[in-house]
Amino acid sequence: MAKVKVVIGDRLGKGHNVAKGVEAAGGLAILISGVGADMKVGDVMYRENADFGLSFCGSGGAGALTAKTKYGYPVEYGLRSVEAGITALRNGSKVIGFGFMDTEELGRRMTEEFIKLAGR
Repeated sequence: MAKVKVVIGDRLGKGHNVAKGVEAAGGLAILISGVGADMKVGDVMYRENADFGLSFCGSGGAGALTAKTKYGYPVEYGLRSVEAGITALRNGSKVIGFGFMDTEELGRRMTEEFIKLAGR
């Protein structure tokens, strides 16, 4: 069975803790490096055929909305909690935009929820 692929892009080039959480839950973290990485989430998801993407910036919307505009991915953005992200996954979002939240818990719980929802 293939691992869940999660693309992570952070406006400030962070996201390492989220990636650790994704991997702790058994997923494959694809961390985009560099400042402005949030704006590349949709491109990398498309190229890697990823299961979902996490975008982080001050407002929590720029990268998610870019992915929606360019590729038509269903998105939710402006989120500030892990619980809100889980709800977004349950509602079918593929790209989820958060304010800055580089935590292992977020990556782990989002990946665990996706695995549960996908029946993997």
